[in-house]
Amino acid sequence: MFYPLSRSLLFRLDPEVAHDLSLQTIARVGRVPGLRALVASRFSVSDVQPVEVFGLRFPNRVGLAAGYDKDGDGWQGLGALGFGHVEVGTVTPEPQPGNPKPRVFRLVEERSVINRMGFPGRGAAYVAKQLEERRPGGPVLGVNIGKQKATPLEEAANDYEELVDVFGPLADYLAVNISSPNTPGLRRLQERGFLGALLGRIAGRRTEVAERVGRRVPVLVKLAPDLTDEQLFTAVDVILEAGLDGVIATNTTVSREGLDHPLAREEGGLSGAALSARSTAIVARIHEHTGGAIPIIGVGGIMGPEDARAKLDAGASLVQVYTGLIYEGPGLVKRILQGLAKG
Repeated sequence: MFYPLSRSLLFRLDPEVAHDLSLQTIARVGRVPGLRALVASRFSVSDVQPVEVFGLRFPNRVGLAAGYDKDGDGWQGLGALGFGHVEVGTVTPEPQPGNPKPRVFRLVEERSVINRMGFPGRGAAYVAKQLEERRPGGPVLGVNIGKQKATPLEEAANDYEELVDVFGPLADYLAVNISSPNTPGLRRLQERGFLGALLGRIAGRRTEVAERVGRRVPVLVKLAPDLTDEQLFTAVDVILEAGLDGVIATNTTVSREGLDHPLAREEGGLSGAALSARSTAIVARIHEHTGGAIPIIGVGGIMGPEDARAKLDAGASLVQVYTGLIYEGPGLVKRILQGLAKG
């Protein structure tokens, strides 16, 4: 009930400044067990059936998408908001600043955001340190991994292998980001010529890590919403051939179709309500193409229970939110779970 006032204050700030302030606040909450428990009692829904997907048991179907907590600073506090899983990252092997600012733009009337962040972050060593002291309980934890901006596409597999080495022992699952529009050339990794070799190397390194730590970490691949059907089905077929465990559909879109807003000309990926129908359609196409043979996490424009239900009805096993959290506030997860429970 207090979020509309908080949002009006936050929206007076630069979007990236507002985001950092919100993340710092929830990160502080997460570091104090008593305060974390108090927040969890306010935002969690206890009478929700857990669900098993790609060998992991999720407390509920609603997760936080990558991009919100890039460096793993706030995952404990974010988990207290009722998420069944939290995906940190995108993490690159070394620190990098990302693209020049300003690089985040709110399209308030459309309840959407355009960003061209470009994988800014403190690098793998820093993020690993944030995850090393995990305790049992809490949300399932995923780590979203991406290549360094300066790494040529032909050498991208080296970055991903290094990240599997670092985070395979620490994460519950890994998500391979080859679909951000904000790292030059990255989306070419979705083409068969690159993708087969890349995923083969990732799968091989995953096997080596499993032998070392005694646990096989599931690996998912995050795809773009701007692929043609032929490109999409080819990518999904390669993912299946590589023996990986799931698809995240989708990343942000470079399309501005149907968008009438002064900021629509800004470069970057569009997320939020303006992406909802497009991402749901991609989920449905993947599910139909595979006959449900591979689990899908549906993400893109989930602003309430109806959007989450549409993704699940289209074939998703889990859903993730991000931009919805910006516009609807920390009570969004509870509202979605309660709405899903009502059918």
